[in-house]
Amino acid sequence: MAKPIAFKPITVDFKADLVRKLEKAPEEHAEALLLAYDVLEEAHRKGLLSLLHGAIGAKDTIFNTLSKYASQPEGIAAIRNLLTAAKILTELDPEVLDQLSKVMAHATKEHQAERDAPSLLQLAKRATSEDSRRGLSFMTLVLSGLGRSLKS
Repeated sequence: MAKPIAFKPITVDFKADLVRKLEKAPEEHAEALLLAYDVLEEAHRKGLLSLLHGAIGAKDTIFNTLSKYASQPEGIAAIRNLLTAAKILTELDPEVLDQLSKVMAHATKEHQAERDAPSLLQLAKRATSEDSRRGLSFMTLVLSGLGRSLKS
């Protein structure tokens, strides 16, 4: 027959454990506490703590107002659009967006440097380059997907 194993729970002295952790704490922790104190002091000096205190005191009013606007059709549409926009942003590659922003800045500078409107021949040369065709291909894929979604 099996013999039961004796189990004796160990009691933990949380206060002694806390004192032991405080004694072993490195100087960086004290430095972090001083920095946190400086941040708190600056927030008090700038009035942010008063603002936060007021917001906490008026939480019922704030939440009632938010819920009133969120229950209206415009609020519901705004929340849905915000969630959809967040979903779109999470699916985008940050490196592609970084490249897009750099290209947009460069194209803006080039466009501002142009004094006259480009001729149709210049536009055709731009549009037939390999890079332009790659960009046009991407944009046509986006537009065809958009058109497909509008069909349903």
